[in-house]
Amino acid sequence: MKKILIFPLLDSLASGHHKVANAVAQYVNNRSMEIECKTVDILHSWNPVLEPMITRSYLWWIQSFPKSYALAYKHYAYKAKKQRSYKYYDVFFQNKMQRIISEEKPDLIICTHSFPSYLINNLKRTGVCRTPSINIYTDFFVNDLWGREMVDYHFVSDVSMKTNLIRHNAIPEERIVVTGIPVDECFTFSTKERTPGKQLNIILSGGSAGLGNMLELLNHLKKHGDVKLYVLCGNNKSLYNEISQLKDSSLQPLPYISSRREMNELYDMADAIISKPGGVTISEAIKKGLPIFVHSSLPGQEEINLRYLKDKGLVFSIEEGKDMLQQVAEVLNNELKMLAFQKAKQRYLDNLDLNEPEEIYHFIEDLLARNHQLTGLKVL
Repeated sequence: MKKILIFPLLDSLASGHHKVANAVAQYVNNRSMEIECKTVDILHSWNPVLEPMITRSYLWWIQSFPKSYALAYKHYAYKAKKQRSYKYYDVFFQNKMQRIISEEKPDLIICTHSFPSYLINNLKRTGVCRTPSINIYTDFFVNDLWGREMVDYHFVSDVSMKTNLIRHNAIPEERIVVTGIPVDECFTFSTKERTPGKQLNIILSGGSAGLGNMLELLNHLKKHGDVKLYVLCGNNKSLYNEISQLKDSSLQPLPYISSRREMNELYDMADAIISKPGGVTISEAIKKGLPIFVHSSLPGQEEINLRYLKDKGLVFSIEEGKDMLQQVAEVLNNELKMLAFQKAKQRYLDNLDLNEPEEIYHFIEDLLARNHQLTGLKVL
């Protein structure tokens, strides 16, 4: 029995890092009984009581002081001249990570968040850890906290990320695989075609935490009898209650949907999604072939994602001060804009080296087999 350890972060946030970790574990578990996948959140493992407090503080910072968060993110995690040394991280977490790996003795380590990747990279650099590792990036860029030079393989979201890793970090091309952002394999491409004149079904998402200016968007909505808006409130119970109290038949608030199959069914009946530019939500929508409209972006990661997505023609922007639903309808009814979107989406998909769960599984399976046959590589 071989073992894979997968490291996301912020367990209580139900973040995209965890969704990707679960998706990859699913790819393996659905195809092999000889490989065990175990997901470990190092913050939760270190202190299960403190981890939710850290998550709440993180969300509060983003919502209350977005500009300071954006500055901190840029300074410490994005476009640094060189990878920084985080001595406090080392003190609190380096030894914990080493103990986890020594106890679990994995055959492969997968990181879906930059922080555990940073720790693994340090352990591999010092020779404490010799286990093969993979970074799976959950945004459309690589921030500077990710471990890079000691990582064996990089699963990147887009071919431009591959180019940057080669050019700026001297990562060999053969160690970089363009996979897109892995999503649950229940998300398969929908062949549904919209019938002109029929009711539009639109998803409005604020992420798993229900963040963004959702109420402000809804308060400025004009009545559209031919539009049904499904509002994903995430874990934001107050947002769910406020929308429910409006008693508007055109608005359907939905609490956090943990089931990926339920989410897939919602995508199947939708004509478009209005969302923030989170990597996983965008990737799910691309997989489903849904037109994507961006209403806002959180500071830091999502702002950078949005620049990339707009440049590639993969999303449409919602202009403030104008009727949101009218903007969506106008784009959906514009053949030229929809044709351009379909071409942009296909270009993105055509550039993927591995696109299907089966292909990603076989890559992981082959990597485990090669390392077992050649070296029997394990943690010291």
